[in-house]
Amino acid sequence: MSSTQKWLPRSIECLRGYTPRQAGQDLVAGLTVGLVALPLAMAFAIASGVTPQAGPYTAVVAGFLISALGGSRTQIGGPTGAFVVIVAGIVVKFGVAGLALVGVMAGVLLLVMGLTGLGSAVKYIPRPVTIGFTNGIALLIASTQIKDFFGMKTPSVPSEFLPRMRTLIHYAETTQWQTVAVGAASLSVILLWPRLTKRVPGTLIALLLATAVVAVFHLPVETIGSKFGGIPQGWPHFAFPDFRSEHILPLLPSAFTVALLAAVESLLSAVVADGMSGDHHNSNMELVAQGLANIASPLFGGIPATGAIARTATNIRSGAGTPVAGMVHALTLLVILLVAAPLAGFVPLATLAAVLFVVAYNMGEWREIGSILRLSKTDIAVWFTTFALTVFADLTVAVGVGMALAALLYIYRIAETTTVAPVTREYLKEGQAHILQDKDIPANVTILRIHGPFLFGTTEKLADATRKLTQFGDVVILRLRNMTAIDATGIHALEQLSDRLRKAGKTLLLCGARDQPSRLISQSDFLNHVGAENVLPHVQAALARAREIQEDFSGIGREIALELEHRSL
Repeated sequence: MSSTQKWLPRSIECLRGYTPRQAGQDLVAGLTVGLVALPLAMAFAIASGVTPQAGPYTAVVAGFLISALGGSRTQIGGPTGAFVVIVAGIVVKFGVAGLALVGVMAGVLLLVMGLTGLGSAVKYIPRPVTIGFTNGIALLIASTQIKDFFGMKTPSVPSEFLPRMRTLIHYAETTQWQTVAVGAASLSVILLWPRLTKRVPGTLIALLLATAVVAVFHLPVETIGSKFGGIPQGWPHFAFPDFRSEHILPLLPSAFTVALLAAVESLLSAVVADGMSGDHHNSNMELVAQGLANIASPLFGGIPATGAIARTATNIRSGAGTPVAGMVHALTLLVILLVAAPLAGFVPLATLAAVLFVVAYNMGEWREIGSILRLSKTDIAVWFTTFALTVFADLTVAVGVGMALAALLYIYRIAETTTVAPVTREYLKEGQAHILQDKDIPANVTILRIHGPFLFGTTEKLADATRKLTQFGDVVILRLRNMTAIDATGIHALEQLSDRLRKAGKTLLLCGARDQPSRLISQSDFLNHVGAENVLPHVQAALARAREIQEDFSGIGREIALELEHRSL
């Protein structure tokens, strides 16, 4: 990549040779995602403690800039669930002006990360930490929606988890059953609609049906209009926030947390997009766009923004091929604000609560907890500490403590794998099965090796080395003889490689794992991905297994050929 291309937004690259056919696909995808984003944007804003219009304003301004200036073809930007908890806390302590200042500071930090190439630093966050605070954020988001879903009449609900739950339990008798009925019906539509069709999102159908029912039958349930006075019709207004210099230092930790979360989530979303579209994003350009978007969003009444995984996936499945789709998504929301904003006043809060319940479940990565619990006690301790601090303390504290624990464990694991032992005849004899020099390697077998500790911060090297799977043979042997240590992030990277190879019609074999990697691989869920029969003690056994797989393929091929020949006769 030349120095010019390094800082060139993907939108400019993609417009070269842009065709009417691609324009049509991008238009349909952008309209679809725009409609999907509407209920989510309003729900995220309300859950964050700001006005409902702040969500669509963010999706319009930040979403357009992220698509226009970013380093991904199909990334969709806007407000996401990851920010709800921290934004709500900032609003409670420092007000909307403090939130605007955090957004601008976080945007500057993201801009610096992108321009200096520090975007790659986000890979040094270990998987137990990301799973821990993702689980915690999802639980907190769900807890903030209980009041609106059940229509409870309570005083101001505390922002802390335990006091909030005590307040909700105390006022449980104020539950409004008509509100519960609207919320439950909305939740049922969201969950069951995809069984009928996935072309139209269930969240949009639930929003339209619930709004129509409440408006037509004048149901006594709380709506955006009754609580907030509706959403103003018109363009997002530019207004320079009332920044206070004395808030800069107190808000700096929150700005770092927002910037870190934005970087992690946007790059994770871009990686997911790459896997679905076959593209390869520019990480640094993506962070530059995220920085500019977060600087601009508060100036138009918006909140922090980042790449949204679910909306990005919807964009790709709807046929998007270039950033034009993301820009159309933002313009779709703008048209809704200009034309149909008054109708948002009839949207019941119970429906938006149902939307966020589903978001919290989907973003929580709850299935990953089982795989974490199968790992070492140290990985479990990092996950549980991060999760507990996220829920019961503060997200900023949780990420900081989780990273500190992970750093200490990194040092511990490196020290643990250092050994000093004499070279014996038994050692030399045992090593014969591991060396490659005297082995016959079949033509369609590819051997990769990992040398050194395979821990968080190093797993990206495996992804880079295996980016083009078409260059590999039908059987890929991953030689672990010189891999001294592995952790949860490394296990996850191996699982992803195994799944990618299977989809490409190839088989992954592992061989030669030493004591610590071997124990962690056997404890984890990894064997379900690769198969116990494909984890071998040394490369000699792996080559024998590769020949066995080739013979099986050859036998199947001969049977198919004979069957076709028989049919032709």
